[in-house]
Amino acid sequence: MPQISEFAVERWMDQHETTATHNLAETCCASISLTDLVSLSEDTISAEDLLRPTTKLTYGAIRGSEALRSNIANLYSSPSITKENILVTNGGIAANFLALYALVKPGDHVIVQYPTYQQLYSLPRSLGADVSLWRSDEKKQWGVDVDELRRLVNDRTKVIIINNPQNPTGAVLPHSLLEEIVTIAKAHDLTILSDEVYRPLFHSPSPPPTPPPPSILTFNYPKTLTTGSTSKAYSLAGIRIGWLSSPSPDLLSLCASVRDYTTISVSGIDDHIATLALSPPTITNILSRNITLAKQNLEILSHFVEEFNWAVKWTKPSAGSTAFLKFVDRSGRTLDDEVFCTRVLERGGVLVVPGRVCFGNGDGGGDFGGYVRIGYVCEREVLVAGLKALGGFMAGGEYEKSPVLE
Repeated sequence: MPQISEFAVERWMDQHETTATHNLAETCCASISLTDLVSLSEDTISAEDLLRPTTKLTYGAIRGSEALRSNIANLYSSPSITKENILVTNGGIAANFLALYALVKPGDHVIVQYPTYQQLYSLPRSLGADVSLWRSDEKKQWGVDVDELRRLVNDRTKVIIINNPQNPTGAVLPHSLLEEIVTIAKAHDLTILSDEVYRPLFHSPSPPPTPPPPSILTFNYPKTLTTGSTSKAYSLAGIRIGWLSSPSPDLLSLCASVRDYTTISVSGIDDHIATLALSPPTITNILSRNITLAKQNLEILSHFVEEFNWAVKWTKPSAGSTAFLKFVDRSGRTLDDEVFCTRVLERGGVLVVPGRVCFGNGDGGGDFGGYVRIGYVCEREVLVAGLKALGGFMAGGEYEKSPVLE
């Protein structure tokens, strides 16, 4: 069986995020504290009460408490999704792992929307599957060609993997395209795995007023799994709560049987905190805060791109918390993004993510040279200070010395 590749973006973050002065690599909406959560809940309990100090610390509910699973089910506008269609996991990354481990076997063929979070293509490869990349096209606002998807399907194809909204571009697969993906999956009896951890952070529709797309679950195709998390849109990465959802109890049971060999259950304390976060009116208040922050911060980032438009090219994201920017020199040649990101960190204290290193390893060819991922839904002051330092690097002569790619 093939060895799993190094997880490039997680390695980059692990090496640098604790030493950076300005962290513009963070993909979660600005984190909140337990005190903040209680305030957003409009409840009378205290942060200390939220920790339930007298509760016995057992394994808790193996699949997640009924209250939490009910709140998660309410996120989906589908009458077929109830608490019985939810499996709570240790973060969204564990949800993806369980789904892929349960679904993918040696010799299978998997199609993955690309670029995306490396786990979604490296893990299937490590399990012995052949992976085809369904490439997004920046010239089409990071859109994908559904006819290409049809051509990629073969008699060994088992799973189509999508990421909506997309990391790192912030692009969105619209309703009409999701419908076509489901039609293709039905025709070939394929399973769809939809990573929706950035849902429902839809803040800048293009063109406006385009409605946000539904979850893939809305189409009620039984062979569908989605993954979600409290980390990105809900500002609670520290409680490590994610989930799997599916119309099919059999698919969830298959994933649950895999989880018996890993974490068994999630922390009961985390489960309790997540239950409050995803309950009304707390969830409405959290999302209102984060969508407002995303809109305001995206305008700040837009001004930066306009100021340095001779060096920075992009497709403005319409959702999520990340933007994918391409950096070029004054002659339009593509910068070496790894060297650029390293120098910006060393000389300006700004942490951003090199696209070629962390997202361009889908086929080993080094895609996305010159691209840099920026997380822009951090605290406003963090973004302002980070972009000021980045701008200083670019305007001070250091940028002109940055090497370009051959």
